[in-house]
Amino acid sequence: MKKCCPENERKKAEYVVWLEKAEGKQAVTVDAVLKAIERFEIATRYKPFKSFHRAQVLAFRDKFVEETGPTGQHLSASTITSTLKHLRAFFLWLSRESGYKQAVKANDTAYFAPSEQDRRIAGARRERPVATLVDIRNALGSMPSATHVEQRNRAVIAFAILSGARDGAIASFRLKHIDLDARTVFHDGRDVKTKARKTFKSVFFPVGPEPEEIFAAYVRMLKDELGFRQEDPLFPSTAVALNVKGEFQSQGLTRDIWATTEPIRRIFRDAFTAVGLPAFNPHSFRKTLALYQDELNLTREEEKAWSQNFGHESVMTTRESYGTLPEHRQAAVMQRLTQRGAPDIDGDAIAEMLALVERLAKGKAA
Repeated sequence: MKKCCPENERKKAEYVVWLEKAEGKQAVTVDAVLKAIERFEIATRYKPFKSFHRAQVLAFRDKFVEETGPTGQHLSASTITSTLKHLRAFFLWLSRESGYKQAVKANDTAYFAPSEQDRRIAGARRERPVATLVDIRNALGSMPSATHVEQRNRAVIAFAILSGARDGAIASFRLKHIDLDARTVFHDGRDVKTKARKTFKSVFFPVGPEPEEIFAAYVRMLKDELGFRQEDPLFPSTAVALNVKGEFQSQGLTRDIWATTEPIRRIFRDAFTAVGLPAFNPHSFRKTLALYQDELNLTREEEKAWSQNFGHESVMTTRESYGTLPEHRQAAVMQRLTQRGAPDIDGDAIAEMLALVERLAKGKAA
């Protein structure tokens, strides 16, 4: 079977440039787009994009929604929805390109729209486990700290709850971005992989002395014992070498930044499962901090400061992104309201009030 169409490949290469340079898409998004386009090409037996027609779209959709994955189950609604969205965007772009305007009708790309049911399922929020501050202290207290690597691992979790930073940012911070005296973190979009490369400064969240003490001791170790300088990574990768048995073994810390966030996720997973807790991920700490904020009954000014510490421009962004209560908290609140009971209703007083309103209404009419 034909494995590619040279004309299509050239056009896909142009689209990749468009996604990266014109729309600022990251590599992970570009990869997902190319995978979606390849699915469509396979379904059409690699016909040139210039032969695009809505009949192809309808045939692709009918077959795609019935596909099964390696486990034999149908593809998830989120996979279906995101694939169709990527394809619609690509062919809309093609419809504006020279040489394709006549072949690719913009209206025909609308047939890539997923079903309303798939959209609702894909967009539904599902509860994920969220660590409490007590859970985090327990995990930190149980983590070993004899070696430099173990101290780094402990500091990663301590810093995550102090800063509320995403794992991509955590992996890319350098020592110059931390001011222990001022208790601040500079999320510099030029160096740090913040969301949308946004630049802002945050202050350590008030989550207790233990995380701050662990993190400060770690930073001092890097500078005083290992001679790290300001440009060196805050959380360097692990040096690995073969031991006498021919096995790979940790040999301390390098001066290199982590290439991916997987080591951070592994640190989280190991730390929490070791104490019998769910494998919380780094991003869940942002939800932890948002829920903790609710317990503090902040003033409007304090709530705004808390939101800015997340890098949010609006308090509503914090509320909408992380304000949903976990199911157990929702149940507890509703139970408390049930126990409080409905307020007593004075039926006679209400009847008198209604009679008064009626008399006043008649008086105005007269």
